[in-house]
Amino acid sequence: MSEKTRREITVEEVSKHQQEGDLWVIIDAKVYDLSKFALLHPGGRSVLFADDVRGKDATDIFYSLHRSEVLLRPQYARLQIGVVPGQRERFRPLPPGSLSPVPYGEPQWLSKPFRTPYFSEGHYKFQKAFRKLMDEVIIPEAIRCEANGKKFDQKISDLVGDLNVLAMRIGPGKHLKGRKLLGGILEPEEFDYFHELIINQEIGRSGQRGFIDGFFAGMVIAVPTLLNYGGPAVHHVIDEVLSGRKYISLAISEAFAGSDVAGLRCTAKLTQNKKHWIVNGTKKWITNGHFSDYFSTACRTDKGLTMMLIPRGEGVETNLIKTSYSTTANTAFVTFDNVKVPVEYTLGEVNNGLKVVLSNFNHERWMMACIAVQTQRNVVDETLRWTNQRIVFGKPLIEQAVVRAKIAQMISRVESCQTWLENITYQMNNMNYSEMSKFLAGPIGLLKAFITRASQDTARDATQASLPSSLHCRAKFLSVTAITQTGMGSLVELYHRTVPFDAILGGAEDVLADLGVRQAQKFIPKHIRL
Repeated sequence: MSEKTRREITVEEVSKHQQEGDLWVIIDAKVYDLSKFALLHPGGRSVLFADDVRGKDATDIFYSLHRSEVLLRPQYARLQIGVVPGQRERFRPLPPGSLSPVPYGEPQWLSKPFRTPYFSEGHYKFQKAFRKLMDEVIIPEAIRCEANGKKFDQKISDLVGDLNVLAMRIGPGKHLKGRKLLGGILEPEEFDYFHELIINQEIGRSGQRGFIDGFFAGMVIAVPTLLNYGGPAVHHVIDEVLSGRKYISLAISEAFAGSDVAGLRCTAKLTQNKKHWIVNGTKKWITNGHFSDYFSTACRTDKGLTMMLIPRGEGVETNLIKTSYSTTANTAFVTFDNVKVPVEYTLGEVNNGLKVVLSNFNHERWMMACIAVQTQRNVVDETLRWTNQRIVFGKPLIEQAVVRAKIAQMISRVESCQTWLENITYQMNNMNYSEMSKFLAGPIGLLKAFITRASQDTARDATQASLPSSLHCRAKFLSVTAITQTGMGSLVELYHRTVPFDAILGGAEDVLADLGVRQAQKFIPKHIRL
């Protein structure tokens, strides 16, 4: 704190400065000189010259309009000229790495005095370290990228590559052997799906939906096709991608075929010498596709589908697709025009590519479920904070019974989702790959469908729920604040606008729900009758 900001200024002294060109206010025990800023105030000068603001303690009014981090921005922090003696700052933002003190703002396993059978001390240590990384480095980048629509800085990619975050996002496995995980905080053989759940949910805490997909989501769903089905010729690509030096995406969907994988029209034909594939066709809605160096691609061959790795090169072009969320996700339309691909880049068996495609779905959908639960929790946390501080008709909004009823539904949904997710994760830790494929495809499909429907209900409650007053007026939870892209409701607005993505990507809700029931149907004993 500088000598200027340490200066003690009494409430009486502040009250003498309430004129045009001489305006002071108190916000959370700090004194600010707004004399020149009044002409630049985004909300207009009249707000600052209101009788309950000029020369007064405007803390409550300020926090009804602004998020606490606003005061930390350099252009506003420099307006501070002193502190009020005998008063203490109450509302400073929590330091990086902190847990939310709001009930239900964290999953129960992170909330004292609750206990868990799933998470060990090692998990707690890992979560603490990874959250600090997120808060200090990645979330500021996420906010910047969500706003400008650009890809994250290469320095971020290098950092998460060096820390082996990218390798950990693929899950437990042989690819972690010999790696130093998050600076050596745990050994590769200790890493399990609960560590990966932590990574996904901490990324989800950013709330920046386009960035969440832009931040290597394409890699997470593409690299397993190389690890599990690629030969020696593609091993160097795995190393390049997991180091953060190169980028990869999964290219399956087409304008002609989304969920209908069997309807793909992108073709691959062998050259006469059978040393190369010649690929022609298009792919659409490819996450990270616009900046990818490689594409794990599904192509129609003579007797079925074949997966192959296609490097960006001659004949490969990408065009950015603008969707409801930020272009930082780099969603692309990809064209392949007589692209020459070495046969050594074939992934799995020729004409049996559907097996490669299907083998990837469980992990992909589970990852999406992890993030969707966390982004839903973000909204619960925001709503509890807002309704507690927002004063309506003389008392906090949360004092209204109808508001509490809506919040109860929001809490119930997110806690149900988290509990089911942790149970599925426990099963993943205790099943081999064959068992997961057989027994978890249905439950994971049902889990994701349940979470995405719950998420949309929560988005609606947070933005549209209202309460009747004795004056026959209506005061909304976050009201028009929650449909404004900046300010108090920015996170909820972004959530409400982008939450439908979760119900589409990785398999539409109805498709996954039907998959879950069909999988259960297979296991109904033939001799069972009512």
